[in-house]
Amino acid sequence: MNSIKRIVIIGPAHPLRGGLASFNQRMALAFQEKGYEVYIYSFSLQYPSFLFPGTTQYSSEPAPDNLKIVSSINSINPISWLNTGLKIRRMKPDIVIFRYWLPFMAPALGSIARIIRGNKKTKVIALTDNVIPHEKRPGDVLLSRFFIKSCEGFISMSKSVLNQLKEFDKTKPRTYHAHPLYDNFGPAISREEALKNLGLDSKYRYILFFGFIRGYKGLDILLNAFASENLRKFPLKLIIAGEYYTDASPYELIIKEKELSDHLEVHTHFIPDSSVVSYFCAADVVVQPYKNATQSGVTQIAYHFDKPMITTNVGGLSELVPHGKAGYVCEPNSEEINQAIFDFFDQNKMNEFSANVKKEKVKFAWEHFIESIEQLAEDIPGKKP
Repeated sequence: MNSIKRIVIIGPAHPLRGGLASFNQRMALAFQEKGYEVYIYSFSLQYPSFLFPGTTQYSSEPAPDNLKIVSSINSINPISWLNTGLKIRRMKPDIVIFRYWLPFMAPALGSIARIIRGNKKTKVIALTDNVIPHEKRPGDVLLSRFFIKSCEGFISMSKSVLNQLKEFDKTKPRTYHAHPLYDNFGPAISREEALKNLGLDSKYRYILFFGFIRGYKGLDILLNAFASENLRKFPLKLIIAGEYYTDASPYELIIKEKELSDHLEVHTHFIPDSSVVSYFCAADVVVQPYKNATQSGVTQIAYHFDKPMITTNVGGLSELVPHGKAGYVCEPNSEEINQAIFDFFDQNKMNEFSANVKKEKVKFAWEHFIESIEQLAEDIPGKKP
């Protein structure tokens, strides 16, 4: 291990809920496992309520007892940016890692980064989930440029995002590393136990669509694919597990028009961390019919639970799922997704693909991800003490 001893992660964490919070907390644990002193600075207010599409921003689960989490950033209050920045600046951490996923956060995060850099010691790295968001809005480019200029190095979990960075900066150090495993949802359980936990009938096989439902994630494509008569030869149901972050009516219309109700298990509420294991262990295959994407944590949950995947050839998704080995990579249309689902069950690919998933997931270990961040920090020019 190098001489870096103190890390600050800036991004969502408990009591905020969702994939970003889960990832940040798991990353903090990975740094702690290597002997670092780690702090997470999270949000006291992440989104104003009128901007948040879900039911609540907060988790009902207990706080992790082994992490130092400070909820001090108000995304719309510059006083909190100043106070947080000055506090971290005085701490003089070796590295600060900013989680950047939405241009709305650029004023807060970019301001805090500039304040921290005033100590002439801390190296400021951005973990960029998105530079140009899936659902574009006016001002996105200007906001992202403001944030990116405040950082000294970049790590991305998608090669497409790394390429997007070139529109804003061509000289600062940067690296790609695939999304590490989401292994913080506990060990796998038996299919029987998972089905019992969810109240599902064991006579069916199950496809899983998991995560917040937004337009770009292509649930409409999957519903149309699943409606095809060729799949009725199998005792097959589709589980839709995740809260609507968009208008539900277009999806409900497809379900009604295609008479799909009897073939679905609709769990369109927020899925707490403690229930994730049951959904993945009940499923035979996980389908990600995204219309566009960068990377997806759902892929890495599937890898953790040794589940094959059907995904689309967009963004970074195809980088993670070897076609015909760990699953299928399709074009984002109903015909190809339908054919992949049919082939998976018709050719009984479950055991073969699951065995390959177990081999593939070794490359996604957290220790490799942490090493990439350490190397990136080394590549950032040193500062005067």
